[in-house]
Amino acid sequence: MRSILITGGNGGLGLGIGRYFLEKFPEDRVWLGVRSNRDKAEALVAEFEGRCRVVDLEVTSKDAWEKAVETIMAADGQLDVLVNNAGAHQDSLLATMTDEAWSSVVSSNLDSVFLGCRAVIRPMMGRKFGRIINIASLSAVLPPLGQTNYAAAKAGVVALSQTLAKEVARAGITVNSILPGYIETEALSHMDADAAKLAKRGIPMRRFGRPEEVAVAVGFLACQDAGYVTGSALKIDGGIF
Repeated sequence: MRSILITGGNGGLGLGIGRYFLEKFPEDRVWLGVRSNRDKAEALVAEFEGRCRVVDLEVTSKDAWEKAVETIMAADGQLDVLVNNAGAHQDSLLATMTDEAWSSVVSSNLDSVFLGCRAVIRPMMGRKFGRIINIASLSAVLPPLGQTNYAAAKAGVVALSQTLAKEVARAGITVNSILPGYIETEALSHMDADAAKLAKRGIPMRRFGRPEEVAVAVGFLACQDAGYVTGSALKIDGGIF
């Protein structure tokens, strides 16, 4: 049995990752870290009753992380996999970017990963096993205009993952990051048909990725057989970069 915590567990990517574990690995227990808008997360819980639960988690709060980990440890006695998936963006050119837009995006995308990794390291070290998968973005290595805050935060996630991987390698814990490109989630819902068509022209595969295609990569990095894979940054982008 593995106990798995996925942040951003109410969004398309988080739900897709959670569903993958629940469908492919009958012994797994999945915790969906959610701050608000629980309906879709609760639907997955109902579908996999007894194996999937929602845990309150404001990812930018140290206290919330500690409480969430305590809740999971009390219920399962272990926490094997952390998928740091929560994030947000507020795009604008740097010259007009507000202080709030900078600090909010950096906090939700980078501070959250720092807090989450720190919160789970001790219980993972206690079992000499752990898998941490941090969802970054292709923007970390191929940043578009208007995303100085988001790109900087996601680049920080990659660097944090690579550094932490070295620090905990001897404890049996691996730390990797995934850099998705365009994935069919609510994050792309604002794109009109013309913008979507233009975006696809820049993708060698000429299509957007699907959440389940990211979930498969997360599943591999979380498995026992991926024990020698750590500090990696895996792009899932249809060949853009």
